[in-house]
Amino acid sequence: MVLNDQAHVVALAGGVGGAKLAYGLSKVVPPDRFTVIGNVADDLDIFGLHVSPDLDTVMYTLAGLNNPVMGWGLDGDTRQMIEMMGRYGEDVWFGLGDRDVATHLLRTQWLREGQRLTEVTARLCTALGVACRLLPVTDDPLATMVDTVEKGTLAFQEYFVRERWQPTVRRVWFRHDVQFGITPEAKDALHRADLIVFCPSNPVLSIAPLLEVPGVHEALRARRGPCVAVSPFVGGKAVKGPAEKLMKEMGLDISPQGLVRYYEGLLDGLVIDVRDREAGPMPDLPLFETQTLMVTDDDKIRLAGDVITWVGSTLT
Repeated sequence: MVLNDQAHVVALAGGVGGAKLAYGLSKVVPPDRFTVIGNVADDLDIFGLHVSPDLDTVMYTLAGLNNPVMGWGLDGDTRQMIEMMGRYGEDVWFGLGDRDVATHLLRTQWLREGQRLTEVTARLCTALGVACRLLPVTDDPLATMVDTVEKGTLAFQEYFVRERWQPTVRRVWFRHDVQFGITPEAKDALHRADLIVFCPSNPVLSIAPLLEVPGVHEALRARRGPCVAVSPFVGGKAVKGPAEKLMKEMGLDISPQGLVRYYEGLLDGLVIDVRDREAGPMPDLPLFETQTLMVTDDDKIRLAGDVITWVGSTLT
């Protein structure tokens, strides 16, 4: 049995790795049947602009506009604006591309006019030709905070960009209002999903903020189809970014078994790279081994197709 063309697929994604698999899935799942739910806990306000780095990374990647070397930002973008800010004496530790600023200007304006982040994201995606849905998990303020040994408590972008994720991490926690929750759109997408995929995003910094939002755990546990994760590790190491370093500092196990344990019984299956088949005891749930490293667009599409085929033949 395989997932048919009527199956609804939902991807939970953040960061470059998550965006890559989301792109692949967007090419093998009909756009009206595919939804990406994105992390907003990386958002920040800087120079009067509301910036949503994780949403933008996914959006630009889905639109085929992302910088292929960095994985984030717009391909061919320039930095004249931020360089001029530096000449005025501003601390320009957080870089913004010139064309990228247009996204943030419009997002900021539309939010100030009273539109929800969900509505704003939909308008931006439509303008860039993104056919599937990209939904922020919540419209409410949510911020990842990082307690470090050397620098105390840092907002995520301070830790990740300004400090280049070098401080030793004690704890990651999430700041939010008492009343906040999943959007109706994201909740409906999870309830209707025939397959939910945790993309190979940083488990602590990209997926955990999604799970933090009230309503997400409940929707996942009430799912009607399988939920699988694609490991962000290849050969026991992170492909990019601080996942490996941070998780070790927090005493977390980055093996396949540790990843399943981290996701607290939410998974029905796990996709790992072939280079991790000997990474200690394997978890007691269905495993699929394949090449998970995504360098080219063909890699992204091939991995997405592998995941869909495996789920259809094994878990449905």
